[in-house]
Amino acid sequence: MSYAAAVDSLLMLSGELHSHPGQPRRKFRLEDMRVLMSALGDPQLQFPSILVAGTNGKGSTSSTLASILRAADYRVGLYTSPHLSRVNERIHISGEAIADQAFADRYFRVHEAAEQLLKQGSLPTLPSFFETMTAIAFLTFAEEKVQIAVLEVGMGGRLDATNIVEPLVSVITDISLDHTEWLGPTVDAIAREKAGILRQNGVLVTLSQLPEANHAIGEVATALNVRGVNAAEFMPFQPLRTWRNHYPLEVLGSVIEVDSPLAGLHQQRNIALAIAAAVEIRNDHSYNITAAAIETGIRETVWPGRLETFAGDGKHADILIDVAHNPAGAWALRAALSSRDDASPSTLVFGCLADKAIAEMAQILFPCFDRVILVRVDSPRAATLDEMEAAGAATGVAITRAKDEAEAMNMALDETPSERLIVVCGSVYLVGKVRDWISEVTSRRESARATA
Repeated sequence: MSYAAAVDSLLMLSGELHSHPGQPRRKFRLEDMRVLMSALGDPQLQFPSILVAGTNGKGSTSSTLASILRAADYRVGLYTSPHLSRVNERIHISGEAIADQAFADRYFRVHEAAEQLLKQGSLPTLPSFFETMTAIAFLTFAEEKVQIAVLEVGMGGRLDATNIVEPLVSVITDISLDHTEWLGPTVDAIAREKAGILRQNGVLVTLSQLPEANHAIGEVATALNVRGVNAAEFMPFQPLRTWRNHYPLEVLGSVIEVDSPLAGLHQQRNIALAIAAAVEIRNDHSYNITAAAIETGIRETVWPGRLETFAGDGKHADILIDVAHNPAGAWALRAALSSRDDASPSTLVFGCLADKAIAEMAQILFPCFDRVILVRVDSPRAATLDEMEAAGAATGVAITRAKDEAEAMNMALDETPSERLIVVCGSVYLVGKVRDWISEVTSRRESARATA
């Protein structure tokens, strides 16, 4: 069966977070995931793993940690979500996304096993999109014989499909309000869901954050006799309020140069968490990770769509894309933009999901720009143009609409002075679409130059 057929079939399972009026929401149970994985031979138990949960920063932390482990010469599996362009981006082996045919083969194996379990009455329903993707990742990592896997937890923690492994270390990144209809209405409730990745007598790597989150995580960790590792020692001595994260840091008795391609002050926390996790598995599980490997891994981290800048062609403005999709992410983006010493922002292309805090994000971001162009995200959970415009009306910023991301970007390029900056954010789905659009435009431009 082909990759295209696998993706088409997989997409029919999506929408697990989208509930229709009058219909009950989907219930997630780890027992169902365990039944599925048992039928597949329990691949998730065939490799050591690290779980990374949180509201913001978990993908950056995961990708940085995986890069450090690769630099230490380990065969590393990395599982992240969501994807920007193609679903197999979510599953990497030592820096390379799983091949299309390998993805398709494993998808149909998982799907056929699930259908058989459903017929037998062992499962109440087919696995969700995310559960299926997680099963494919587990199969891939076992069959490709990774030496360690870094698993980014999905929406929550306690009931997340990834949470059936026995992690060497659990990492919790910054927690804030998001997915409140699923995880709870307060930071305390959300933190307790995230803390569901902790294990009896296990290890937690984290940083101090909001008091409610600290309290909730602390209570769960204490009840489980978890040993806490504070990553604060791997923060720069003084937070550098600069666009680029480049600073000296003492690690494992040596001074290294942290030089991360991930921009923004907030990434210093994610880098510290990744370093702390790497040092922990070195010290507690005998992984051969050196200071030099940590330095190299940080420098070679690849994690697109996070304050990623595309230079203009001289006639048009630079474009910056960022996956900021909740208030905490919006504040991080705003702080990062204020630290830039070159082009100031002028135009915002924005689209988000309906279950996000749209009004709050608008209040944080819209006043930073001369104009805002709204575009509906390609998702059943997307906010409408009316909803986004109503949320942004109070900011007083000029707002226009576009029918799709291509029209939005062409409008932005036409209306933005070449010395200024276009910013795209609000949803991972939008950022992925725009990133593809930029790639296509760049390719056409280079082709035209080559034939001129």
